[in-house]
Amino acid sequence: MPLQIVRNDITKMKVDAIVNAANSSLLGGGGVDGCIHRAAGPELLAECETLGGCKTGGAKLTKGYKLPCKYVIHAVGPRWQDGQHGERELLVSCYRTSLTLADEAGCKTVAFPLISSGIYGYPKADALRVAMETISDFLLEHEMTVYVVIFDKAAYQISGKLFADIEAFIDDHYVEQYGDDDAEYRRRRIAFQMDELETESSLAPEVCAAAPCEAPSMLAAPMAAKSLDEAMAQIDESFSEMLLRKIDERGLTDAQCYKKANIDRKLFSKIRSDRLYKPSKPTAIAFAIALEIGDEERDVLDRKQQYLQKIVADRPEITITYFVPDEKKAGGSYTSLTGNLKRIDYYERLFVLTDGTKIQLDEIVDIESDCFRGVL
Repeated sequence: MPLQIVRNDITKMKVDAIVNAANSSLLGGGGVDGCIHRAAGPELLAECETLGGCKTGGAKLTKGYKLPCKYVIHAVGPRWQDGQHGERELLVSCYRTSLTLADEAGCKTVAFPLISSGIYGYPKADALRVAMETISDFLLEHEMTVYVVIFDKAAYQISGKLFADIEAFIDDHYVEQYGDDDAEYRRRRIAFQMDELETESSLAPEVCAAAPCEAPSMLAAPMAAKSLDEAMAQIDESFSEMLLRKIDERGLTDAQCYKKANIDRKLFSKIRSDRLYKPSKPTAIAFAIALEIGDEERDVLDRKQQYLQKIVADRPEITITYFVPDEKKAGGSYTSLTGNLKRIDYYERLFVLTDGTKIQLDEIVDIESDCFRGVL
């Protein structure tokens, strides 16, 4: 069957190519991206470092290395804002570009995750509809079997509700284009199958695109040489102060911010009135999305990391702002730490300083250094 929806671990799919929901640096991240890099081994990162990144809506192809597939296609999906910033067009481009690369590489079987539906915030039902419609369109002209691999049980259930709509879309769209006989033949070629795969190696349903993949235990603590109390003592700006500053910088009202973040007004009032309030990570992420601490700032951070990698032998002095989880309860705070960079471990997702401090890349929100002047 040319198009199937399955619930499985994409890193275990025995296909010609799997698609990685990558970021623009192509150097690994959380969620599906991190899982694929860990399963493929450090050789995948080494090849990605030669590609020079990728624009949103684009895709690039590498070898599969330790994965059971021949190739990995790294597709950079859009971050959801409000649906009015070209998100759908960029997501369609992701799928089309990936399928074209797979076809040019001679692939007959390809597995996709649900691109952009995790930490990038694209609504799952809409993301799935884009995937199904775009892939269906491509398969009308190409011989290929495509799997849409979903970890998330909720998204998997949503997919069942879309079947009737997708079939209607095919009938309405292609009968007009190809004529009744041709359209019926082509429609029958595009079969949709719900096939929940039960494997011991499958990731748990909770390990889905909506949340970062669990990292190895050594990544759970962002610092090795310094205690949490020492790091917390270095905090310059509380979450509450940072939040209010960002709201002012973006010219928003408080109500616009907490409504956009889907945060209760009472919780927002508590955050505003309590300078030392420690948010949970989901709350911090919700505000980050609402304040559009998104593409531009993340791209700047990616460029800074790439530049630091080039000059790491010089041991540049840097100031890193990052999230420190509270060991005793949910939440945490942001802290800033100054030190000399020893190395960037993209495979383990760590910044390592010369004093032994280790900071998880995915917790970093800003990096400052004199070495960026006149360069970035």
